Amino acid sequence: MADSQSKDAAAKQRIIQHMNKDHQDSLVRYLEHFCHISSYYARNARLEDITFNSMTISTSKTSHHVVKINPSLESWSEARIRTVAMDAEAVQGLNRSKVTVKKYTRPNGLFIVVPITVACTFAAFFLRSNFQPGSYLYDYLLEPFPLFARFCYTIQPLLLPLIVAIHSAEATFMASMRLEKHSVPLFSLLWWQWIVNCFFEGYGSFVRFDGIVKEEEQLKAKAKH
Repeated sequence: MADSQSKDAAAKQRIIQHMNKDHQDSLVRYLEHFCHISSYYARNARLEDITFNSMTISTSKTSHHVVKINPSLESWSEARIRTVAMDAEAVQGLNRSKVTVKKYTRPNGLFIVVPITVACTFAAFFLRSNFQPGSYLYDYLLEPFPLFARFCYTIQPLLLPLIVAIHSAEATFMASMRLEKHSVPLFSLLWWQWIVNCFFEGYGSFVRFDGIVKEEEQLKAKAKH
């Protein structure tokens, strides 16, 4: 009897450790779908306890949520099948992709030129006075080109809001159509990396993100064979 209890306790602990280490994204989705908690508050989800009937998932030291396992387990050997099925239900209910993006990749090659150019444009057009004599930009770069400096001075009040609006729209699209779809927790470090990168780079960030998704889909396809 004692040996059976010891094996059950060990199996239970292995499940908890495995879920926290390799399937934290599933825990987040459990909270979002079954407990109706936002991805922001669920982003640090951690499995604290599991029984044949439920899982206790924490989002902080003082906040714990119970997710029912239905139908209940009859043995710990059923845990994998049931948790996978619950995640599939959550994915469908939340209208998410089966692929979770868990990493960020930096711009490379020619794509690195775009964020640098955009950042320099923001820095130059942030202040209208940058295009007037006495400013660092004018005195060291634009003084030989007074007509161009005057042109930039004229369009600055229109160009800066336009640039901000366009790049904000791209970042918003990234958040709603890529990050949320692929279960990147709202306002997490990974979320901010992609959002800030997209704001300055635009198209290139979508290419890299979609490349990661394609790689993960190929890995999942290979795992089935």
